[in-house]
Amino acid sequence: MEGQGRMRMETEDERLELFRRRAVQHDGKRPLYRVVEDHIRDLINSGELIPGDLIPSEPQLARTLGVSQGTVKKAIDNLVWEGLLYRHQGKGTYISKVDFGKSLFRFFTYGDARGRAVRIHKETTARRRCAGPANVTRRLQVPDGTELIYIERLGLIGDAPILVEYSWWPAELVPGLEDEALHIPDYLYALVLDQFGVPVLRAEETLTADAADAHTARALNIPEKTPVVVLKRTTFTRGDRIVEVRTTKGRADRFSYKTEIR
Repeated sequence: MEGQGRMRMETEDERLELFRRRAVQHDGKRPLYRVVEDHIRDLINSGELIPGDLIPSEPQLARTLGVSQGTVKKAIDNLVWEGLLYRHQGKGTYISKVDFGKSLFRFFTYGDARGRAVRIHKETTARRRCAGPANVTRRLQVPDGTELIYIERLGLIGDAPILVEYSWWPAELVPGLEDEALHIPDYLYALVLDQFGVPVLRAEETLTADAADAHTARALNIPEKTPVVVLKRTTFTRGDRIVEVRTTKGRADRFSYKTEIR
């Protein structure tokens, strides 16, 4: 199956060409390293640079942008600190993957009786291609009746069901994701990038509570109308296009709150 996005930049010339196409605009009002920061940040936000891309070396980038190597180094240092880039010792500097450790689950985590976080394994329990229901197409901002791919996954700690995910994607972006022969790993977004060339660049989340509907109750092995925690996520790719809407419902009795206030 062919990906729907561009192939990764494999050569140094390809990486440099991306930076050559867009000139650095220095208005004299800001430090030059800030201008270079924004230049790189814009390439990331636009999706021209995607998670896992290797950027040119600092000397090559300095020559390409017409600035000093020290200016480039300071800009990259700041973007590494910000989490948009990461350095791999001996290999170069890469665009960071989206850090879903910054999700609301950073504060609300499933853990053991002492509140210690434990790994959740996910199993795909349903998948299909169908016309999207109106409430979902509205969230995806696509016309009613648009063909979507529905993915349902159960999160388990050991053999105990803890949460269930209901995820919807435009079928034109991820054709074949509904195929039972395609294994979906725990980290779904890695598959979507590698298989379909669609990078997940950011997400918005809302956390609420609700009573378990009949389907969720069966999946989580709890009585219907038992309180559950509900996380609604809207996921974006290049051009700020919405590519996924997801609702995760989890057992409230296994949900712990943890944060640090300074």
